[in-house]
Amino acid sequence: MTTFIELIKIIAPYMVAIVTTWAGIHEKGKFSLLEMIKNAKNRSDSKKIGAIALFIGLVRGETLKGEKIKKLELEAYEEKANEILGSICNDLKKKQGIVDVQIHHLLGEFSVGEDLVYVLVAGVHRRNVFPVLEEAVERYKKEAPIFKKEYVTDEKSKTRAYWLTE
Repeated sequence: MTTFIELIKIIAPYMVAIVTTWAGIHEKGKFSLLEMIKNAKNRSDSKKIGAIALFIGLVRGETLKGEKIKKLELEAYEEKANEILGSICNDLKKKQGIVDVQIHHLLGEFSVGEDLVYVLVAGVHRRNVFPVLEEAVERYKKEAPIFKKEYVTDEKSKTRAYWLTE
């Protein structure tokens, strides 16, 4: 007889695949760009896909004011962020020619150059996916409760940190 714990160990990998198929908040290192692309290509309706467009958000090396960024720390109101990201994806999937929309945002501490967010839009043609990709990025930035703490170093090598409002 299989115990409950053994059953969980058997189905856990499949549950992760289900949970990460469309959108979500993930701890750094728990989700990959390749996984996201694989999710899109493994859809039952993937034969309709003629184009996939990606947005990858990275940690910049300097602020818009020219200050040197040391690192970023990202936190989220995860339950609400997952709900909002899912809602954005569902809304955008209803657009003509769109097959899949995924938004996956990472949380944790990040160095310059590291990935922060992945947005994927798959559709029947490139003309369909590019405008939806831009809308997906603008919407998650405005709507999802994801918070960034930026650590900057000044010319005297003094580090200060502050929460970003955008």
